[in-house]
Amino acid sequence: MKALFDAIRTIKGSALTLADVALVNAALPAPAPPPAAMKTSATGVALIHGFETFESDAYRDPGSDNGLPITIGWGSTRDEAGSPIKLGAVWTRERADARFYADLGTYERGVQTALAGAPATQAQFDALVSFAYNVGTQALRGSTLARLHRAGDYAGARAQFARWDKNDGKKMAGLVRRRAAEAELYRDAS
Repeated sequence: MKALFDAIRTIKGSALTLADVALVNAALPAPAPPPAAMKTSATGVALIHGFETFESDAYRDPGSDNGLPITIGWGSTRDEAGSPIKLGAVWTRERADARFYADLGTYERGVQTALAGAPATQAQFDALVSFAYNVGTQALRGSTLARLHRAGDYAGARAQFARWDKNDGKKMAGLVRRRAAEAELYRDAS
């Protein structure tokens, strides 16, 4: 915008008055509204729920060396106050569902941030939200997967899912299946 006003000043040969600025502003089209925040579709929710099954009782992470984090509900590692889940906690399905959708909103915003304005299909967005739900938005943000997606190299980004199949350095069959499902959904052009 500054370049436009600088050009007008140059053409006019003098400083712009408030009236000049008002005329130019009135002639310009209204700025486009920001894009609507994407939301995870029913397909994306089903994908996450297919791997983060509902558990009413808190349990240790079976794939980590130290059993952390403690998890409950649909893979929640923190309660509504942000405190880590403790062994012995019990949640109702309703509480787990409410926490899931609150967490989902956080991951959706994290994926939007990681994409930094790069376009995504609904399927790509859903796959990335599932990925972030499992590994965290910080990991996604700094990943080669996100960098390749932002660059428009969708085949390269898709191939990156398979690299995230370990927990504490050990290849996990469940993560291999999850990453394959996420990569397949990511490839879907719908």
